[in-house]
Amino acid sequence: MPAALEAILLVGGQGTRLRPLTLFTPKPLLPTAGVPFLAHQLARARAFGVRRIVFATSYKAAMFADAFGDGSAFDLEIEYVTEDTPLGTGGAIRNAARALTCPPDAPVLVLNGDILSGHDIGAQVRQHLSGDAALTLHLTEVEDASRFGCVPIDEDGRVLAFLEKTPNPVTNRINAGCYVFRRSVIDQIPDGQVVSVERETFPTLIESGGRVLGYADSSYWLDVGTPAAFVQGSCDLVLGALQSPALPGPPGESLLLPDAVVSPEAKVTGGTVVGARAIVGSGALVRGSVIADDATIAPGVTVVNSVVGRHATIAGGTILRDAVIGDTAVIGPNNELTSGARIWPGVTLPESAIRFTGDA
Repeated sequence: MPAALEAILLVGGQGTRLRPLTLFTPKPLLPTAGVPFLAHQLARARAFGVRRIVFATSYKAAMFADAFGDGSAFDLEIEYVTEDTPLGTGGAIRNAARALTCPPDAPVLVLNGDILSGHDIGAQVRQHLSGDAALTLHLTEVEDASRFGCVPIDEDGRVLAFLEKTPNPVTNRINAGCYVFRRSVIDQIPDGQVVSVERETFPTLIESGGRVLGYADSSYWLDVGTPAAFVQGSCDLVLGALQSPALPGPPGESLLLPDAVVSPEAKVTGGTVVGARAIVGSGALVRGSVIADDATIAPGVTVVNSVVGRHATIAGGTILRDAVIGDTAVIGPNNELTSGARIWPGVTLPESAIRFTGDA
């Protein structure tokens, strides 16, 4: 392993699939198991030898520096590089590379800012170095590979093709969104242009005979790009299904942040986070959910696999199941919101107004 491994963290996306959660907060900064999502990635990267990280930012770029500063809280050095216009994954990596300090033959770790992974980053880097690879991709297996980049490899681990989101995948092994590049390969990506590593850089490198390896494993892996996956990731971290040095407390059925108030007659389970100063009333059932700071869950409310935003209020008798409630929204008594319902920030629903499964 290099003495001071450098990394690029891709955090420029707008997180449209997670709206309304991302209307005011970039996806990588959403509170996840009690801390901003990226805190888990930064802590794990540091544990595997990363010492310097370049953030490739675009959407609400200033918020990242506000959250993480110079990185000293994580014993890291953090630099920020912003795209004036979106450049795609390859363009973003190339743009961020101007802040790297390593030589052309050094490995550079590239992380996607919306992935939770338990894989051994150190082992991936070691495979890259021992195999003298131009690029080493982390690969994982999923039940339905058609939604992801499909990556067949040979018996020696060499990548044979990169097939982005094919309807009939030849393997269930997919691109897991963590790469180790040789620095000189990044420098070959056209500067200042919109480039997709998945559709352009990777296939071109493979077709030209570049040595591209796959680091395949079966560890925990989750793309948190949807509300359901975001909730699952937060709960898995709280429950300890994925270990994180950034978790602000021991694993367990729930995580209560400072000054949260939970009635002894309430039941809070399934990896639920109850945010700072949030209130959960008597007889409430909250399972597998994220309750943000300063939210109020009234007595008798049921919240399952859902997100309740900051300063939101959920009145008695309401049922939330697979729902997202935006910041400052007020849900009156005896409403039922299920099956992916999303309530935008500031919306007020009167009593018994709705049995709703869409957006409002």
